[in-house]
Amino acid sequence: MASRLLRPLRRSFSTAPAPKRREPAGEEPASGRPYIAPPLPKSARHPAAAAPVLPDFGNCREAYRSKSSAELVRSLLVFRLCSYGVLVDRHKELINLSRVLLGKWLFKKLMRMTFYGQFVAGEDQEDIKPLIRRNRAFGVGSILDYSVEEDITQEEAENKEMESCESLAGKEVAENTRREKKFRPHRRFGDRRENVFSARTYFYADESKCDQYMETFLRCIAASGGSSEDGFAAIKLTALGRPQFLLQFSEVLVKWRGFFRQLAAEQGKAGQAAVDTKLDLERLQESLARFGIATLEEITHMFTGEKIGLSGTVDLLDWNNLIDNRTKVAKLFVVPNLQTGEIEPLLQQFTEEEELQMKRMLQRMDILAKKALEKGVCLMVDAEQTYFQPAISRLTLEMQRKFNTEKPVIFNTYQCYLKDAYDNVSVDVELARRENWYFGAKLVRGAYMAQERKRAKEIGYEDPINKTYEDTNVMYHRCLDYILDEIKVNMKANVMVASHNERTVSYAMQRMHELGLHPSSKKIYFGQLLGMSDQISFPLGQAGYSVYKYVPYGPVEEVLPYLSRRAQENRGMVAGTLRERQLLWNELMRRISKGELFKPVY
Repeated sequence: MASRLLRPLRRSFSTAPAPKRREPAGEEPASGRPYIAPPLPKSARHPAAAAPVLPDFGNCREAYRSKSSAELVRSLLVFRLCSYGVLVDRHKELINLSRVLLGKWLFKKLMRMTFYGQFVAGEDQEDIKPLIRRNRAFGVGSILDYSVEEDITQEEAENKEMESCESLAGKEVAENTRREKKFRPHRRFGDRRENVFSARTYFYADESKCDQYMETFLRCIAASGGSSEDGFAAIKLTALGRPQFLLQFSEVLVKWRGFFRQLAAEQGKAGQAAVDTKLDLERLQESLARFGIATLEEITHMFTGEKIGLSGTVDLLDWNNLIDNRTKVAKLFVVPNLQTGEIEPLLQQFTEEEELQMKRMLQRMDILAKKALEKGVCLMVDAEQTYFQPAISRLTLEMQRKFNTEKPVIFNTYQCYLKDAYDNVSVDVELARRENWYFGAKLVRGAYMAQERKRAKEIGYEDPINKTYEDTNVMYHRCLDYILDEIKVNMKANVMVASHNERTVSYAMQRMHELGLHPSSKKIYFGQLLGMSDQISFPLGQAGYSVYKYVPYGPVEEVLPYLSRRAQENRGMVAGTLRERQLLWNELMRRISKGELFKPVY
């Protein structure tokens, strides 16, 4: 009865059996227990090394060497305009008025001279090449992102969301089937663009639209591979299929993980970090039999059949391998009811079309990963809302298992404003270590905080976000420390520090030095958005660190939603933009005083 939850999904990815886990060099065999890389004491972190020479983020000349004086003036103008709340609040009306007064040609010209020119690289793959090459000359790579979005009304967005997240078969579920509030579609929050500044949003229309998005991502991967040897491309899974699948699969994963925590509490192990929680095998088998999941004989066979529990304990990774295996993907959707102790279906059935839609999403992911591998491009899977994210992370992990065997091709994104960010990172690192594949992570603070908090409060479930910004900073550094320590003992881990926070970037460089991780190892990357925080990106690149700009591109009219978010985000990052504006002004004044205003500085 029992086997791997995602074996049917892995068949869709054609995943080969995982290799046997290799112990890190210098470690004794763990007798069945996973090796956990402990944080190194500071005294052991490269004690003989001198203090690092860190890039100077306040050196305006070095920060803007790649910029013409006209570009400096444009940046100053754009950041200044973003500081006026009334302009940002009324930007849509102002854009529409500008279109009418200026006409199409002049409007495009104005946008290219201001917001579009600041935050977008160009209209297509050919248009963006000069900027990519110029940045590369200064040590800055590119993460390409085709940033075209549908410009639809709030009502249209809500209608699309409700239609695509609600199963026809779901309406036939028995009334006593318990669906979590968090994982039900809610019209009030159907427009996922609300209060989101840093991420584009896709709404499901039909399968042909998903194929169009896939083709767009394929072109993006090809462009990245054609413009540099070490490029990245970004994708979103909500663009590749019906979000109903992600919503319901997420609920299954969360409920089974909650069941594991309940069993841990019964054994007096509540509150432990997920990667450290180990359940006594005999007591676990008795609990599963008591819940009626299977007979004790069947449960005993589950563990011996999977070679799990040989050490007498079962951890979360073992547990993930024991969830019910069904022939059809839809029949994966069974969950434990913690009130009744019974296993019950999340849905009674899926329609044939819905079954096909789920398989098509997996096929599109597989096609994109194969293209990335072929072109030598790393594929960055963006994070999304918490009611989609467990499924997104699990499917991304399946791609990593298949494609990260020789090098890191697939990167998952971890949002450190989430309370469970450390558990997610540490469990995935441990799985990669056991199965001997390359772990790839992008660490971000997160893009959906205001929306997530509001949704949790109004619908009535636990807020998934850390209480304060400082808590998020602590979480970010904790996750980063764990991955950097893993890189030190196992060079198969890789991380992108995606942050505009100078303190976090400096902390990462300091830790690299303490651990003896040289920038030339190409295991630690840094990332910022195009048009923002150049005083971080370019000094890093010129100092030899692996740093990337998130490079959006697309036609002027079709990236206006993206530009809208950039304007709002800059208004929200008051302290950061004030510092950047001051540095830009200092460099402009320096060039004027030195007579270099019209001279190239690169």
